[in-house]
Amino acid sequence: MRLRLPVVLVLLTTALLAAGVAGLALGPVRIAPGRVLDIVLGALSGQRPPGAFATIVWDVRMPRVLLGAVVGAGLAVAGTVLQALVRNQLADPFLLGASSGASAGAVLVIVYGAGAGLAALTVPLAAFAGSMGALVAVYAMARRGGTMTTGRLILAGVAVQYILSALTSLVLVLAAHPDQIRTVLFWTLGGLGGARWDELALPSAALLVGTGLLLALARPLDLLLAGEEGAHTLGLDTARFRAAVFVLTSLVIGVLVAYSGAIGFVGLMVPHAARMVVGAGHRALLPVAALGGAVFLVLADLVARTAAAPEEIPVGVVTALIGGPFFLWMLRRSSRTEGIAG
Repeated sequence: MRLRLPVVLVLLTTALLAAGVAGLALGPVRIAPGRVLDIVLGALSGQRPPGAFATIVWDVRMPRVLLGAVVGAGLAVAGTVLQALVRNQLADPFLLGASSGASAGAVLVIVYGAGAGLAALTVPLAAFAGSMGALVAVYAMARRGGTMTTGRLILAGVAVQYILSALTSLVLVLAAHPDQIRTVLFWTLGGLGGARWDELALPSAALLVGTGLLLALARPLDLLLAGEEGAHTLGLDTARFRAAVFVLTSLVIGVLVAYSGAIGFVGLMVPHAARMVVGAGHRALLPVAALGGAVFLVLADLVARTAAAPEEIPVGVVTALIGGPFFLWMLRRSSRTEGIAG
């Protein structure tokens, strides 16, 4: 059932606030929601209450919840756009190798390339380069004779993921220090536990600027849904437009993955659910997907740090356990997947 956009946005915003409060209140140390609100409101007014609870809520959990919302929103937006670019609802930053490429680029720089003073700049750049390279490779392998089938897209994405996973595993084997091994595992499995206030600016800027630019391109994205010939007839240079949006999407994915590691299936499930609610028009679809992705990843991270407390499950494992069956369901119901090689 399709709902009006303002209603959906209000409902999702309310859900995000509720998920945020839950993320601040629940954990190995449980804090009453009323106490959480007092701490947050006090901190925002410049009068943060003293004590351990305030430190846990404001310094530990709040950056984590905010980073989860930013990364979830960005991955959902990126997945929505990639699905339009390749005209396939099975496309996803993780399945197409973009997240794996970003992780591989970041890990290589962390282990071999970046000094402590340069890491803040070089890691996101390396993640972007890896994300862009993976997307270009998958797109080039999947496109044959001017057409692209679901089978070739999936096989190309799987092949690129295997190669990048092997590269990351090789770095893990050769890493000399235990700290480097832990870092590589973080990039492989994804996690929000290292979130800090001073690291929120860049991913937040990437999300806001990237989503704003993509919203401005909503009409050309809608034209792509009509097919190559239809879009070209209506005046869209599809090759140039697709290349530009690939670069923009890779930049957003690279920056986000540089701070969260590879988190899969957010960009697959959320856009599909958003289309069921508001339809395929990107002017409505993008903001709904962003809010939905934020809610989903904040809740997934809450499960990751409470399901086996005091141990913490990587959030990428939680999203994969949910997204894997969802992907198989979508694959089964897609009539275009017959003849997997295309």
